[in-house]
Amino acid sequence: MRSVQPDELKELMSRFDSVRVLVVGDVMMDEYVWGRVDRISPEAPVPVVHVQRESWVPGGAGNVVTNLCALGVSTDLLGLLGDDEPGRALREELAGRGVGVDGLLSDSSRTTIRKTRVVAQHQQVVRVDREKREPIDEALTSRLLDAAYRALPETDVVVIEDYGKGIVTEKVCAGLIAKARELGKPVLVDPQIRRFHMYRATNLVTPNLREAADAVGVEPHNDDECAEMIARRLKEMIDCDMVLVTRGEGGMSLLKADGEFCTMPAAAREVFDVSGAGDTVVATVAAGIGAGGRPEAACALANYAAGGVVAKLGTATVTRDEIVNAIETGPV
Repeated sequence: MRSVQPDELKELMSRFDSVRVLVVGDVMMDEYVWGRVDRISPEAPVPVVHVQRESWVPGGAGNVVTNLCALGVSTDLLGLLGDDEPGRALREELAGRGVGVDGLLSDSSRTTIRKTRVVAQHQQVVRVDREKREPIDEALTSRLLDAAYRALPETDVVVIEDYGKGIVTEKVCAGLIAKARELGKPVLVDPQIRRFHMYRATNLVTPNLREAADAVGVEPHNDDECAEMIARRLKEMIDCDMVLVTRGEGGMSLLKADGEFCTMPAAAREVFDVSGAGDTVVATVAAGIGAGGRPEAACALANYAAGGVVAKLGTATVTRDEIVNAIETGPV
């Protein structure tokens, strides 16, 4: 494999302004309750958190598009919100960031997915999830696919962000993948572990090592030999073009369409929070591929982006300038 040079990565990012990515998947609100702990409750052996402030950011597929926006990439988002105040707040926030939200549907029978994390002394104390996981019905499926088919001609890359919350059904996946491939649009999937069978004929899947190992039925070991074996089995199992396995401190391993396997060492210097790191990876890879980059160059950029985002507390994004700084201070 021809090595990835810093100048190639910087030149690739300079083309991000001309890229448009369609993101389809589970949209959620990531809420944070920030505080401090000084004592244990007399009622139960749990910490008492004194709340100091609260905040929220778009999560799930919403985090993918905010990562893309931070990189200067144009985006459209297709998903489902509840007809409620969190849903309206999310729609307004995303539209304010320049995200195309015409395909963001509302359903009065569902609540907007919310993950509330209580954080004290830089540690997550507890997470509270509010969600409905039932698959969307035929009417919503038709509306979602119609919106996707309208957006696809102007799209460079499609990202399917599957958290298993009911939006990415087999019918949605099959319709979207078939139409995208008909139009020659690459499809990337951030997968849900029990649903790999739905991602057949995609261009790239981005599981972590544990997800990929579970999918092919082996015990994972965080070394190149095991990662390569798992990636090859997964590629054969779902007949996809490429597999990118994220390995935490082991970096990332890419199995290309031609069978070449390569590993990039982890770019993170400090790890505070891995929340949403997978979203950052798939967003950055999509931007790189959409800009015409080699797959290994797109993945190298994603490696730097992930290294930056895990050094931040909470669901976060990275900018081009932050990635450039990481490129200039560390190896690819």
